[in-house]
Order: sequence, then C-alpha cells, then structure tokens
Amino acid sequence: MPKIVRFHSLGPAEVLKIEDVDLEKPGPGEIRLAVKAIGLNRAEILFHEGRYLEVPELPSRIGYEAAGFIDAIGEGVDGLSVGDYVSTIPCFSQSRYGVYGEQAVVPASAVAKVPEGLTPAQAASIWMQYLTAYGALVEIGGLSSGQVVLITAASSSVGLAAIQVAKDVGAIAIATTRSQSKKDVLLEQGANQVVVSESENLVEKVRGMTAGKGVDLVFDAVAGPLVVELAKATKYEGTMIVYGALSLARTPFPLQIALKKGLNMRGYTMFQITNDAVKLKRSIEFISARLESGAYTPVIDREFKLDQIAEAHRYMETNQQIGKIVVTCD
Repeated sequence: MPKIVRFHSLGPAEVLKIEDVDLEKPGPGEIRLAVKAIGLNRAEILFHEGRYLEVPELPSRIGYEAAGFIDAIGEGVDGLSVGDYVSTIPCFSQSRYGVYGEQAVVPASAVAKVPEGLTPAQAASIWMQYLTAYGALVEIGGLSSGQVVLITAASSSVGLAAIQVAKDVGAIAIATTRSQSKKDVLLEQGANQVVVSESENLVEKVRGMTAGKGVDLVFDAVAGPLVVELAKATKYEGTMIVYGALSLARTPFPLQIALKKGLNMRGYTMFQITNDAVKLKRSIEFISARLESGAYTPVIDREFKLDQIAEAHRYMETNQQIGKIVVTCD
C-alpha cells in the first residue's frame, strides 16, 4: 500500500501524518503519478495552519509540487502515456489533489513533461518558483533589459528564481536578505547587489545603487510594514508587486508615497498565470527552454525522506534555507 501525507486537524508541522492507503485509480481527465520527489513551498505551511487562500477540507491531503513517472491514466487523457517523466504544475486544490506521498492523482492538465537533464529533485523544484517569478516580473511587470528590480526574501526558491529571470532578460537584480551570512551566496547566485536589511538602511542603500532614482520594480514576499520602505525605494511611476505575506503584521498602504510617486502597487499570485491557458503555455515553453539550456538552474538546499515530512516543515519554518527543500520518496 502506498504511503501518503494527510492532516486531520489544523496546526503546526506535527499535524502532518503518514498514512497507508489503497492505490487510487485516476478518474476521467486524471493521471496517477508514482512520486519520486516532492518540492516544499511555504504555501503548504499556511495551508495546514489554516491561513492559506484555500480552506482545507479535513482530512486533507497537501502539496503542490512533485515529480515522477505516470503509472496510470484516466479516460479522455491525450498527449500523455504511462512511463512519461513529468512534474506537477500548482493549479489545483491541495485538499483534493495534494501530492505529498508515494502516489498522487492529479488532473492531466496539471502536469508537464520534465525538461531534459533534470533529476527528480530538480524537477520537483521548478514550476512554483519559476512560474511565480516569471509571471510577476515578465508577464505582468514587463521587466526588460537595463531596468532594476528589488527582490525581497531573495534566498527563497522564488527569490533565487527571480534573480535568474532578471539576469536572463538583462535586468539588474538587487537582492535583500536579513542575514549577513547569505550575502555572498546571493552574489554567487547572480544578484548584482545585496542589501542586508538587519544591518543596512534599505532606502539609503537602494538610492545609492540607483543614482538616487529608485528601482523600476519591486518583487516582495514579505509585506507588512516593509512595504513603506519598499515604496520609498521605488522610482517615480515604478511598480510594486506583492506576492507573499511572510510578515504577520498588518500591511499598511503607503498612500502619501504612492500619490507622490504615482506608484503602481498590486497583489499577485502564480494562479494569475496558471488560470490563463495562453499565459501558462507561453510561460512553460519559456521556462522549459531555459532549464534545458542551463540559463535557469533550480537550487536545492536540503533533502529529507518522506518519513521526515514534519521535520522538513519545521526546517522550512526556520528560514535558514537557500533555495528549495525537497522530500524524496525512494
């Protein structure tokens, strides 16, 4: 019997339980995946704590990203075959289709063939981060060569993907981190400049790096009071895209700064890309080509085994990681 992860109540990592279940048969339009690796995302912490966009239906499965091989196909599925090496695209309900476990049944529309040359751990570490970053910076933000983007929480998997996307389009990437210990790593990963927010004044540093103009685009995962400082660091008629809420504090709207600068401040989730068939197809083709060429390389911080799933979540909560945390099912 395959093992899966479910939770029966809301709460911290300890609510995640490994359970034996019968092999699930895929329904019409679905495929079953023999999972080899799972990529963890902060959205899943929020989900089992009851603080995510989707409300869990208990008992609930969990997880957006997995890679493995198709071992069964439901009726009406075209273009996929048993044995195909695929990874999941986060565009489904976690309660219904969560992928934590040795098997996962997901909509056939929510998988893509793995770009050539990627290991299962790498393949489970691509769509959430690259679709989030590419969708915000390029599809919505219109980031182009010579522009400057400020990336907060830059050591996260999405932050590192954003640095790669920015460099790929010829933009200048300024990364922020709270920890001095992560500065050199971010520079090695391609950031042009790094601001250590615990010891440096963000606004002063950014103004110095941009000849006083400010950045063209902000890509923010933190929200909370930080948005005021980010607004100050943005140029006249610049854009702030807020895609996360790592800060648990209330997020103010910097009205006076926004009026003075004519700022465009907007919320964003990756679902703005995955819910649009045209944008999703274009994004997958763009990202896949760069993964195959080596222009994009997923950064994996640490790997855990499936029976260590609660430990892996506790580690993610420490914010120590640089890149993706992966759980393997071999």
